[in-house]
Amino acid sequence: MGTGTTRLGPAPQTGLRRQDSVVARRSKLAGAGLVLVLLAVSVYAVWSAQATAGSAAAAATASRLSDDYAQAATAVAAEESLERKYRLEPNAKVRARYDATAAGFVAALEVVRHDGRAGDAAFVDSVLVHHRAYLTAAYRMFRATDRGDIAGVRKIDNEQTDPSFAVIERAVLDVARRKHDASLSQIDHLQRLESTTGRLTPLVFLLGLALATLLASVSRGHRRQLDVERAVAVHDALHDALTGLPNRTLLADRFNQALRTGASVGLLLIDLDRFKEINDTFGHHYGDALLTQVGPRLSAALREVDTVARLGGDEFAVLLHDVRCVNDAVVVAEKLRAALETPFRVEDVDLDIEASVGVVLSGEHGEDPTTLLQRADIAMYVAKSQNLGVFAYDADADGHSPAKVALLGDLRRALDRRELTLHYQPKVSISGGDVVGAEALVRWQHPARGLLFPDSFIPLAEHTGLIGPLTTYVLDSALAQARAWLDTGHPLTVSVNLSARNLLDSRLPAEVAGLLGQHGVPAELLELEVTESAIMTEPERAHSLLEELSALGVRISIDDFGAGYTSLGQLKNLPVTELKIDKSFVLTMDSDSSNALIVQSVVDLGHNLGLTLIAEGVETAQALSTLRGYGCDVAQGYHIARPLAAAAFDQWRAAQLAETAVTQPVW
Repeated sequence: MGTGTTRLGPAPQTGLRRQDSVVARRSKLAGAGLVLVLLAVSVYAVWSAQATAGSAAAAATASRLSDDYAQAATAVAAEESLERKYRLEPNAKVRARYDATAAGFVAALEVVRHDGRAGDAAFVDSVLVHHRAYLTAAYRMFRATDRGDIAGVRKIDNEQTDPSFAVIERAVLDVARRKHDASLSQIDHLQRLESTTGRLTPLVFLLGLALATLLASVSRGHRRQLDVERAVAVHDALHDALTGLPNRTLLADRFNQALRTGASVGLLLIDLDRFKEINDTFGHHYGDALLTQVGPRLSAALREVDTVARLGGDEFAVLLHDVRCVNDAVVVAEKLRAALETPFRVEDVDLDIEASVGVVLSGEHGEDPTTLLQRADIAMYVAKSQNLGVFAYDADADGHSPAKVALLGDLRRALDRRELTLHYQPKVSISGGDVVGAEALVRWQHPARGLLFPDSFIPLAEHTGLIGPLTTYVLDSALAQARAWLDTGHPLTVSVNLSARNLLDSRLPAEVAGLLGQHGVPAELLELEVTESAIMTEPERAHSLLEELSALGVRISIDDFGAGYTSLGQLKNLPVTELKIDKSFVLTMDSDSSNALIVQSVVDLGHNLGLTLIAEGVETAQALSTLRGYGCDVAQGYHIARPLAAAAFDQWRAAQLAETAVTQPVW
């Protein structure tokens, strides 16, 4: 019995101790587990917050630096374009734009230095060294351009400017691409991190459910705050701080995604007109407030799938998904312009703006975002510079179009090789039949394309620096012919047409005076014809230049009168001697009583102002008879003679003189 008692007695105590020990161990383990869980939750919370914030900050920094380099790349492209434009069209306006663009490129690099790190600062210093060398060569080339030293321009371009610029352009574009890729990589990393933490967060916080309700509640509250912070960080990295619209980086990401679907994607680049005036007049506060209203105004006119982004300043972009054709994109662009025409209300002030929109379509205008954005920018520039409102990209409007560059090169060589010739269309007195003048009309004997008429190459020259040399060429040839007629004892006034760009060239009067002296032709034997629309391009400058030409003794004629917008007040103040009635009225006056009345009214008006009246487009004997009845002074047209080469003109004129001496003109 004792033995049994001895053996059984301690058993409950031992079990109790063991149980206590287990409980103690479990309590310790539970405590340790609680500490570990709390520690794990704490570590996770700290890691998640710091990792997300750090990744978001890195994404924002990379995005900002990518935008900085993109601005520098845009500036360097614009600088190259304006350098070429000045060589083709040297004038103060282009030079000022070039200087401003060069300064803008330097400013863009300084922004890169400010926002970047030591490596970016070193890169900026290196590029600025090359840029200073390039500017020195470029300004030397501009001076050669101003002197008309074509050989010098080519030499400087080939040996100095082009090599220097190539180094700059390659360096900037390479780094810009790398920074853009780095920005997208940071965004991708941020999105992956968000996805990872999104998957881990439920697991971590499920463990927290084993804790007290209070701990679970606190943990849930903490998680909600972390989610909000992550969402805010991601949003800030991908959206414009002022307007809240997607920024350039997010636009590029959505653009790439849209292109990968294979559907046609439209891109509209929108630049606000007169926005600078609002900032200058009311201050940047008003400008910023207006910009915040632009996005909602545009979005209201679009589908939900389309994207409105702000690229910076007053420049916006619209991404159109699944667009059938360019015309559909143009229709949307017009709709957006109309939406912006309603005044914006800012602090009880109505602010009016308009917009210029460039339109491109994937597949038709390019396959990648970089090319499409560049061509949208070109289209927007054309829309803005030509007051078109909306313009869809056209290779012919792009200064880098191969066909355009080739024809432009041919025209330069044609001027050097004297391939251009003049034909002369006679002007004849309606009352007496005497030949009183001849209009010089240029023709181009192209070695491959044959005889080209002015409408195939004059517009090209007008949009480049070649209009100046071409006008000089025509003036020189026309005055040489006027000298030849003077030497034969049959002097004749020769007329030469001027373009709107000629009327903006302050050097023209001195050039005309020099050519008159060189050929020994009296100034009254030269007549310069300008259209109403050319005068209206910049009326004050045109009026001043025409006064200088008139002071030389040169005659001034307004061509195509009646089809433009010259007011009577302007007309009486212009130093003109002749009005040429637009041929659209003359051609139809015998069948359209309204046009007949216009012709008669212009004749009466011109005579009352003491001007000579000439009718263009006289193609029938009936038209000539009608004009004679109206008292018109001079006729010009196919009924009298087509434009003729100088030798053929002399033969025609001799026959005309002989016929007039006997009876009356052959026409």
